Amino acid sequence: MCGIAGIATQHAGSIGIEKLARMAAAIQHRGPDGYGFYTGLHAGFAHVRLSIIDVAGGAQPLTNEDGQIVITYNGEVYNHVELRRELESCGHVFRTRSDTEVLVHAYEEWGAHMLSRLNGQFAFAISDARDQSVFIARDRFGVRPLFFTEQHGNLYFASELKALLASGDVKAAVDPQALDEVFTFWAMRPPRSGLRGIHSLEPGTYGLWRGGKLLLHRYYELDFPERAVEPRDAIERLDELMRMGVDLRMRADVPVGAYLSGGLDSSITATLAAAASPHTLRSFSITFDDPRFDESAYQRDAARAIGSMHSIASMGANTIADSFPDVIWHTETPLTRTAAAPMFHLARLTKNAGIKVVLTGEGADELFLGYDLFKEVAVRRFCLRRPNSTARPRLFDRLYPYLLDGGSGGGGEFWRRFFLEAGAPDDPLFSHLPRIQLTSWIKQFYSAEFGAGLSGIDVVEEVRQSLPTRFFRWSALNQAAYLEMTLLLSPYLLSSQGDRMAMAHGVEGRFPFLDHRLFEFAAALPTGSRLCGLKEKEILRRWARRILPDRISKRGKQPYRAPDAPSFFGPDAPEYIGDALSAGSIRDTGVFSPTAVTGLVRRCQSGRATGVRENQALVAVLSTQLWHDRFVAQPVNPRMLDVAGADVVLQDAIPVS
Repeated sequence: MCGIAGIATQHAGSIGIEKLARMAAAIQHRGPDGYGFYTGLHAGFAHVRLSIIDVAGGAQPLTNEDGQIVITYNGEVYNHVELRRELESCGHVFRTRSDTEVLVHAYEEWGAHMLSRLNGQFAFAISDARDQSVFIARDRFGVRPLFFTEQHGNLYFASELKALLASGDVKAAVDPQALDEVFTFWAMRPPRSGLRGIHSLEPGTYGLWRGGKLLLHRYYELDFPERAVEPRDAIERLDELMRMGVDLRMRADVPVGAYLSGGLDSSITATLAAAASPHTLRSFSITFDDPRFDESAYQRDAARAIGSMHSIASMGANTIADSFPDVIWHTETPLTRTAAAPMFHLARLTKNAGIKVVLTGEGADELFLGYDLFKEVAVRRFCLRRPNSTARPRLFDRLYPYLLDGGSGGGGEFWRRFFLEAGAPDDPLFSHLPRIQLTSWIKQFYSAEFGAGLSGIDVVEEVRQSLPTRFFRWSALNQAAYLEMTLLLSPYLLSSQGDRMAMAHGVEGRFPFLDHRLFEFAAALPTGSRLCGLKEKEILRRWARRILPDRISKRGKQPYRAPDAPSFFGPDAPEYIGDALSAGSIRDTGVFSPTAVTGLVRRCQSGRATGVRENQALVAVLSTQLWHDRFVAQPVNPRMLDVAGADVVLQDAIPVS
């Protein structure tokens, strides 16, 4: 796992290595184990390395035998061993044991068709001197990031936005529509990045740059070909896929650990990882001083059952506030929740324990309908079939007890009406309209100028218009699963809470549930096999009884939450909070109204802002202020890496050191 950056140009020999060294410096946290550069006639690459496979021989950028093909690569191809054998049978000769070199020869042999053969999480760029082209690609589910921009016929790309800005050629300007998407969906939708003219390569997409033009192509589409009946061998097939997925993700030349929340998904991955590991598994979790968010008892129970050596990152009253500026520096986006901050500390704990790679349970809820949102869809439709029923709406009390108590900003009846009045069942976004409406409350704090700039823009309608034709053939629950994977999983959970927080400390997360073969298996199951009544992940629980104690396999879903607005107010609150939320600072940034924000801050300081909406709004305002200050108001200008200290320096595709 690494960080990559580069430039492709029509002007031969115009890419200076110093520029690449600045870009690499901006993302060195992603690859603290080494770095390298390539400057060719029409392309220049930078690479910072987190050494995991072929520690001694896998330095990058890396070339084929004649130096015509050069790659800079971030990620893992888990089936690289099998692909290597196939490529060797085709006559390819390997110099290293790295999966990086497998990609080089796979590109030579199959071109863009190589992507369908890869089982992994990746973002990479390949320079092909034979036709002066650059090929960029991103994995199916968007586990690893890749940003790009086109400037005067040149292509700039990088794992993170800050590397593009560090080039000195790319300027930062706010994309108002991208921020509006954050304050609607919790995250901006690819290809938006938050900065005007800079794009996020969409998951399952590749691009080919040649002659000053970039053409994008999608190579993988999410589909839900639901069966009417569960196959007889479904449990055996699930067993095979889960074990294969974990075994592949245990491939590394360094020890592999696991995140362990105490819930079903992480307990499954950790249990299988422990069985496949030659060492005692190291597991890691987060605990909170606030008992409303603490799951430490479940975590310790799971660790005992697995037999792992367990470590805990404890989140005190000021932990989130103290680290929030660093969190925003790494997420590179405003947030509506603080949940990324504990993940930042979890990764730090993991790195300090000497572990570079962890397995986690992300993806299970999307594949097996585990979130309360999916139950909510079923309950809302059930209630709307008898709109005059007073008994049916009480099912919401079982879904969201933490929203329906008196301290949540509204009583049970208020929230029941909210869910039932959020939208009509024939709206394609029916499943997500309550979340969209709840989050969009943030927009009432917009400044008049910022709101006027969004006139005529409807980000919700854009999603409706972007839905593929096949979406309308799926069941309501599969439609909800598609929306959850495209609106939240990749742009938020795998990014802000996943890649960015882990790689801030040079830790690689691996996600067995996001093996594409497992997704395709789950997507073809009847929805009743995944959500049976209000019992989530039914088939996964059935199978999990083979490997987990009943007390874990039968434990209900516990949403991951962290304290929001209260984290930023108290006697020991950091000074930056008052500065960022001052009327003058809010006015200078221009996104929010100073008057409206002042009222919100007063409510939060007094402890009266207890509702979900006000908590989200406070986090949104504060994170936007920090984001704007770090990425827009001032330049990103890191001290460039020392070229003489690089592990690899290639020039014109010929090694010179």
